[in-house]
Amino acid sequence: MKIVAMIPARYAASRFPGKLMKMLGDKSVIRHTHDNTVATGLFDEVWVITDSDIIYNEIKRHGGNAMMSVKEHECGSDRIAEAAAQMDVDIIVNVQGDTPFVKRRPLQQLIELFNDETVEVASMMRPLAEKELIENPHIVKVVTDLKMNSLLFSRNVIPYPRNESIAIVHYEHIGIYAFTKQALLKFTKWPVTPLEDAEKIECLRFLEYGIPLRMTIVDYKGVGIDTPEDLKRAVKLL
Repeated sequence: MKIVAMIPARYAASRFPGKLMKMLGDKSVIRHTHDNTVATGLFDEVWVITDSDIIYNEIKRHGGNAMMSVKEHECGSDRIAEAAAQMDVDIIVNVQGDTPFVKRRPLQQLIELFNDETVEVASMMRPLAEKELIENPHIVKVVTDLKMNSLLFSRNVIPYPRNESIAIVHYEHIGIYAFTKQALLKFTKWPVTPLEDAEKIECLRFLEYGIPLRMTIVDYKGVGIDTPEDLKRAVKLL
């Protein structure tokens, strides 16, 4: 089974333009993501797929694999699907370019979900304890069924704690996905769906077309870089 990691890397992010080229310690955010993905040793190949000459050159001059997108894309999954369509690959892991603290164990857990042949798409989540993070709309939350299949992703608080007499665990969705090649290519043929468009969460498209994501709970203390405040948190964590 050939497993390839692809890192979609858009330069003009709406909330934090140029965030992938911001310095985090002695490296750019995108280089941290790329180098840490390679360092896991889990992948046959690691590629950065980008619309930016700046990001392309950043990866290439440090010895990595980079590819320019041909078309304009609304989301990262569409971007990597364009590249994956031309590759001989079984499982594609979409490592978001703004997740610089990727580690081996969570990615290994993700890949192992495909030992169940019914799984088409998989992703990660981690428990959230801090009230301010649970209520933060920049952090996507997820709820699952009893078999760990996703039921809903939202920027709102889910589940809503209507019954205050029970313990409720909230989970943050970690924006790292894995797909079979077939599932990823199907995704790109579907138009943007209503929930996806409303929440701006691309994986809702899978749910709206009837494909759940198999989730795994990971011990992951990284920071996704969506805002300047996130970058400050990342610097402290580094």
